[in-house]
Amino acid sequence: MKLYSTMAVAAILFAGTATAQRVNIGIKGGLNVYNIHNSNNVTYDSKTGVNLGLLGHIHLSKEVAFQPEIVYSMQGAKYSVSNVETQIKLDYINIPLMLQYMFDNGFRLQAGPQVGLLVNAKGKTNGTSTDIKQNLKGADFGLGVGAGYVFLPSGFGVDARYNFGLTTINKNSTQKSTNRGLQVGLFYQFDHH
Repeated sequence: MKLYSTMAVAAILFAGTATAQRVNIGIKGGLNVYNIHNSNNVTYDSKTGVNLGLLGHIHLSKEVAFQPEIVYSMQGAKYSVSNVETQIKLDYINIPLMLQYMFDNGFRLQAGPQVGLLVNAKGKTNGTSTDIKQNLKGADFGLGVGAGYVFLPSGFGVDARYNFGLTTINKNSTQKSTNRGLQVGLFYQFDHH
């Protein structure tokens, strides 16, 4: 039910962008470097993945824009015990709602909340993959901060964002584990002005 509600909200946001006056729809993709931060001081190594998605860039004023996105994101972490590596592979559909401050030269600062919907979760050790989705919460709430640059007037740009998980992803544990990760990539806004 949460998935349908969140997708409905996202659809309304994107539908709203189609009727606004200064709106650009776009695509984005790039590289993730994610980790899981644990409250018990157990540290994991970062895991790389990709992110791909759609964005709506809505000008609220000359300097301020609202940018909702729907992004498929490969996240997780890895760790080794007695030289045996285990990878935690988490796939999310993330919905960031970014507020951007835009400078005249194409540079942008951005921040905003994000909800992530867990679609797949696997633990992989020695080539054996185990489904761990039942141990994790279906929704992850976080905050993203970052910067970007659009090459005026082409519509092409680069983007870098750090996402802080605010809620634990564990379902039945006293240990708090949160997603944290850096995303870098490229985007293109159609009919950019």
